[in-house]
Amino acid sequence: MVSKIKLIVTFLLITTLSSCKKEDIKKENNVETKQELIKRVFNLAENQYRFLIKKIDTISPLLQPRSLNKDGTLRMAYKQDWTSGFFPGSLWYLFEHTQDKKWKTEAEKFTEALDSAQFVKWNHDVGFMIQNSFGQGYRLTGNETYKQAVIDAAKSLSTRYRPIAKVIQSWDTDAPWIQGKGLDMPIIIDNMMNLNLLYQASKHSADTTFLNIANSHAITTIKNQYRKDYSCYHIIDYDHITGKVRKKVNFQGFADESSWAHGQAWGLYGYTEAYKETGKKEFLEQAKHIASFIMTNKKIPNDNIPYWDYDAESKEVIPRDASAAAIVASALIDLQKFDPVNKKQYLEYSEIIIRNLSSGKYLAKEGENGGFILKHSVGNFHENNENDAPLNYADYYFLEALIKWDAIK
Repeated sequence: MVSKIKLIVTFLLITTLSSCKKEDIKKENNVETKQELIKRVFNLAENQYRFLIKKIDTISPLLQPRSLNKDGTLRMAYKQDWTSGFFPGSLWYLFEHTQDKKWKTEAEKFTEALDSAQFVKWNHDVGFMIQNSFGQGYRLTGNETYKQAVIDAAKSLSTRYRPIAKVIQSWDTDAPWIQGKGLDMPIIIDNMMNLNLLYQASKHSADTTFLNIANSHAITTIKNQYRKDYSCYHIIDYDHITGKVRKKVNFQGFADESSWAHGQAWGLYGYTEAYKETGKKEFLEQAKHIASFIMTNKKIPNDNIPYWDYDAESKEVIPRDASAAAIVASALIDLQKFDPVNKKQYLEYSEIIIRNLSSGKYLAKEGENGGFILKHSVGNFHENNENDAPLNYADYYFLEALIKWDAIK
């Protein structure tokens, strides 16, 4: 009798395990493959951007779409706006992925509309403007005119280098958004993203001045802009006479000592790029430390899409920032090439981001979201400006992350 009971129990156990195994296989088969996901998102992106370009043409041809206004109308960026290079860059990514010449034509049109931006000397964002448009165009076409635009833009950016502090000054103190805030020589963490312009120009021209300026800025930023836990401040204000640090503040984040999501993402991306271009070990170590701070942060939700600031507190709903997540995903896919110890973790973390951004929660439906691809990003929370809105740079880094992910075999 006991043997018979054992036989029945064993049979039931095997049946149950077999059933569970079949269910697991079924669930796995229901998960969208990488290639299916990439194809789906790029198909959507093409349809969204066709729709968006038609809307632009009815407003003002060749202006760059930046976001949506609160009434749902397109918010356009003037040619020297810091975000103006992202839409042309996204068009270049569409061309790169699809190899459809119509996207090359559109990318050329919107890129060349920014021709004057290469001569901007009044802020550091010429890197965003030119490297993401002309720089991507040169990478994909070899157009020598585009290469010269990158070199000329690097010359413009280099005029903002301050040898006394060994950094590139971000904003002039008469800029309307910082007037009256007591800053002398402000440097923002976003500046790390513009160093790639200098690295590329150095390669294009064999002028090591650009390289040296970029390295100097990156080294000084490690020293002064980062806390012991490898989170960063938004702004370091230097004395323009002595070069010493005057104050450390966080205009974009929740508080001076909080971790603004975009700032952490900019730093991770910037130091990964700096290592990729120079091979300097200190840049790789910094990128690894920043990645660890982000990936182990318990204040980031399980879907890896951060709140606008990791430490934000409010009685109201705190918005997520899809754009910061997309930047992190793109950076980690690069970083995994240089850190074999943490390769698997970087890829897993970035895949969670990509799959969640590709879900209905963050990915727009065709014909909605003003023609942009991603929803739920944050521009300037304190000004209630582009708060929980689409952003052209969210789309740019999302498409970039997908292309990088696709290249991993």
